[in-house]
Amino acid sequence: MSRPGLPDIVLYQDLLGGSRVSGDLGGGRFDVMGERGNFCVAAPNFATTAMMEETHRLRSLIFPMADWESVLDEAADGRFSFDNLNIYGRMFASPGIRAAYRKLWALCDDEGAPSRLLARAAGCAILAELCRLGGAPLPTVKGGLAPWAERRCLELMRTRLSEDIGLDELAAEVRLSPFHFARMFKQSLGLPPRAYLTRLRMEKACELLERTDLPVTHIALEVGYSSNQVLARVFLKHMHLSPSDYRRAVRDFGGESIAFHARPAPEARQ
Repeated sequence: MSRPGLPDIVLYQDLLGGSRVSGDLGGGRFDVMGERGNFCVAAPNFATTAMMEETHRLRSLIFPMADWESVLDEAADGRFSFDNLNIYGRMFASPGIRAAYRKLWALCDDEGAPSRLLARAAGCAILAELCRLGGAPLPTVKGGLAPWAERRCLELMRTRLSEDIGLDELAAEVRLSPFHFARMFKQSLGLPPRAYLTRLRMEKACELLERTDLPVTHIALEVGYSSNQVLARVFLKHMHLSPSDYRRAVRDFGGESIAFHARPAPEARQ
């Protein structure tokens, strides 16, 4: 397996394990036995090569330097460099990155292509862990959002539920870097921004199901999902009912809201 030198960091996950792997991914020659679920990182601007003894399965995420270096540099107060990471070309275990991978792929299965908010937030979390493992930890963030910033951010999220709002936009609105914003948001509100957006969407979907006769397809678009099937999957996961069953249950209660009894369950914290 080989690729030319590209301005990207590529994170690979070994999905099978049990095969000897050798090559150079930018950190010098290596020759190791792969372990299922472990990771390795290919350096940017380096023509990488790797040899596997047998057919293998890998999962990869690509981080273009042009999109990510400025985010990390801002998070590190101008002191970040991809060249300083001591992680390229070695196999390592990371429960945190493994959980992020698993969650990212599960959400993509449920909701389709990841939203800009999900992709950016997941990228920030994974790259922060890579920096820590590579000996260049990013500064920790102390404290949450200022009250005005929290209010402005939630107002923007509520008014743009139907849009694919990005982490960068939310961060810019409150004059923070995306990396710092994501951490401070979670500290203030107890959930990552994308998980909180899902909660807001479920609350709005419940309101529309309770108070209107709009078709479920229309409600899905109103709250930012591409189809009624996607809304149904997300709604069932969080409310433990399908949208149609929820609407019938509300009407069986004589129009009284049952949202309190079926409050959206918080997602697993990242």
